[in-house]
Amino acid sequence: MTAVTDEGPGQGRGPGQGRGPGQGRGPVPGRGPDGSGADGSGLDGSGPDRSGADGSGPDRSGLGEHSGHADGRPPGGWDDGLIARRAAAATEDTAPDEAPAAVPEDDVRPQVEAYVPSDSPLSSRLDALRELVGLSRARLERADLAEAGRVLDEAAARRRLSSRHTVVAIAGASGSGKSTLFNSLAGAQISETGLRRPTTAAPLACSWTDGAAGLLDRLAIPGRLRRRPQPGSAAADEALQGLVLVDLPDHDSAARGHRDQVDRVLALVDAVIWVVDPEKYADAALHERYLRPLAGHAEVTFVVLNQIDRLPGEAADQVLDDLRRLLDEDGMALGEHGEPGATVLSLSALTGEGVGELRELLGRFVQDRTAATRRLSADVDAAADRLRPVYVAEGRPGLGERAREEFADRLAEAVGAAAAGQAAEREWRRNAGRACGTPWLRLWRWYESTRRPGGPDRGALGAPPEEQLTARQRVEQAVRTVADDAADGLPGPWAQAVREAAVHGAQGLPEALDELAGRAAGTESRGADDSGTARAAAGVRGGTAQAQPGRGSKPPRPAWWPAAVLAQVVMTLLQIFGGLWLAGQIIGVLQPGLLTPALVMLAGIIGGPLVEWSCAAAARGPARRYGQEAERRLRETAAACGRARVLDPVSAELVRYREVRERFVAVTEFSTTSR
Repeated sequence: MTAVTDEGPGQGRGPGQGRGPGQGRGPVPGRGPDGSGADGSGLDGSGPDRSGADGSGPDRSGLGEHSGHADGRPPGGWDDGLIARRAAAATEDTAPDEAPAAVPEDDVRPQVEAYVPSDSPLSSRLDALRELVGLSRARLERADLAEAGRVLDEAAARRRLSSRHTVVAIAGASGSGKSTLFNSLAGAQISETGLRRPTTAAPLACSWTDGAAGLLDRLAIPGRLRRRPQPGSAAADEALQGLVLVDLPDHDSAARGHRDQVDRVLALVDAVIWVVDPEKYADAALHERYLRPLAGHAEVTFVVLNQIDRLPGEAADQVLDDLRRLLDEDGMALGEHGEPGATVLSLSALTGEGVGELRELLGRFVQDRTAATRRLSADVDAAADRLRPVYVAEGRPGLGERAREEFADRLAEAVGAAAAGQAAEREWRRNAGRACGTPWLRLWRWYESTRRPGGPDRGALGAPPEEQLTARQRVEQAVRTVADDAADGLPGPWAQAVREAAVHGAQGLPEALDELAGRAAGTESRGADDSGTARAAAGVRGGTAQAQPGRGSKPPRPAWWPAAVLAQVVMTLLQIFGGLWLAGQIIGVLQPGLLTPALVMLAGIIGGPLVEWSCAAAARGPARRYGQEAERRLRETAAACGRARVLDPVSAELVRYREVRERFVAVTEFSTTSR
């Protein structure tokens, strides 16, 4: 029997619907003048599907199977044009007394099975890749995710189709003998061969079993280019059950459309047989454009050295060894010594030498029914390899405690926390001096302050604009530094996302520092107790000016201050009493006796400064603690504001990166290729 067309669902022709030799589109028996059948069905089989002779409903399997003779002829004779009638005549001549066996009508085996269990490694990898793409859409460019999206779409389309079929494409350069090998495997002259180049203009398919219509539709191979093989031995036919062989145009064809068809089909088939000849096996176009990029698909790749009948002696083995060397340089693993990889062999499609070995290898490959799964797994590996630069970081990026502390130190420096603490300490000591100093010294200090420009309230003035600008620049520098530390080692897109999150959060950070510091200062000054007030230390202006001591409140006084004040009052009274006593003796109101009033007055004069000095010495410790507390509170306020506005958004981006990194690891975890 010769090759016949394997029509898809609704494309089979019934009795009387064939075209005669040389007929074009004229009317034929059983059809109307417009070429449609008597039941209204057209040439493309789009009309209603009629039930079988047993009264069963329409065939919904979508497999194109027909009950009838074993050679494919429907009951009552089979006439599908010139080729079909010649095939029927040849069959009658060779076996006139042998009646063809009919296919049992109750043979309703399912044609489309579950492609792969939902708990298989491939399903887990595809789910992880789908989640990875979803989490990355807002961070990566569309071009970076295009290949991963294509793999997901093609995997979903392939898994909806038959798992009992394996689609194998035969590809090669012009003159390599692709079509000859295709015909040799099919056992019939299906694909045109000859010296004209290019010979094959469109993909041609040959299916060993029914039910492959959906797969061929996916490859966009029309029904007129679908064939069936020549029946051979029962063992050979049984081994190749489920094989769908596709003959492709030349990958180096002068016609651009032919090359585009090759690229399109190669992306969809389950496996590829690359046919090379002794002249072009080292062609750079083949290795650089196809074999090297597809090195990860070695398990679903056959590389066949054809035309060995043209090589004398041991030349065929030498060329085959050199071909293996080139494939190894391309990074393609070779399936030798039981290791997974590409199958490399030599043959002659013209003489048939080695074709039987290839047929046997194809039979085992097809019956294994894992080619589609391995092809999709290799596609996932290739997509993951392309995504590796945008997901795999160098080192362990993130925000450590050291980076956080340095950021807090920079913010504290920007808002002048240390200067605010020193100012608070000086203010505490100044208030102590006012309370415990001698009246004469306090009066002198007041007089000196009134003579200086700005008067007594000069300290309440804000920092000059130059200092404000410098402080704002310090805040911006702190943000840039912590963003660079967090993005160090991250892939480009994620590093950019971290920096953008930091810069966006830093907008208004100086003003927010001002508001929070001022709020904290007001709260502390109203509820201050022995721990002190932060008003004098936290009088910051938005992190944009250095802190200035406040004038609206005074630090709390320790318990010993009333005693010191009382002692200073006593010393002052002694000075006044001694002075009046001496004055009364001088003017004669009192009896003379200078020693006693002089000693009293001297005790007051010496005791006043001594009390003031003692109070100043005693106030150093509390003043220092008060300044440190004010500095700590301002530092914590600035750090909390920076954490909420900068560190938290940066940490969120880092968490998002870790999530997609985990998904990427899940995609590559069950890799079946040699990468």
